[in-house]
Amino acid sequence: MDIFAADARPSRLANADWFTGRVWQDPVVEAPEPARVRALRVTFEPGARTAWHTHPLGQTLHVLAGQGLVGLRGEAPRLIRPGDTVWIPPGEEHWHGAGPETMMSHLAIQEALDGRVADWLEHVSDVDYGRLPV
Repeated sequence: MDIFAADARPSRLANADWFTGRVWQDPVVEAPEPARVRALRVTFEPGARTAWHTHPLGQTLHVLAGQGLVGLRGEAPRLIRPGDTVWIPPGEEHWHGAGPETMMSHLAIQEALDGRVADWLEHVSDVDYGRLPV
């Protein structure tokens, strides 16, 4: 068993190659093999979002605070709020992030396949981000 003290793993600013705006990541779990689970607490400042991406084994998002958006290719984004849980199937192109005027924090849970948890695509355009949510 390993116990990681809350202050033992500092927050880190997310890689700008895969995110628009300021996004903070806090590791929750990166289990060693043969386990595959990976989880992060991700906090998006207003207007911040991921790039388009997919997950080889899918992804679960659980909203902790704030109000955010999750979008699929060719569709208007959907509003997500604290307590909402989103399941994104393997290979589905999507993005997620904060609303334009609110921060949002969620747990992002996914499994690694051959060491890979995500396949990153292009940044989400302002047009796609700015579509009225459903």
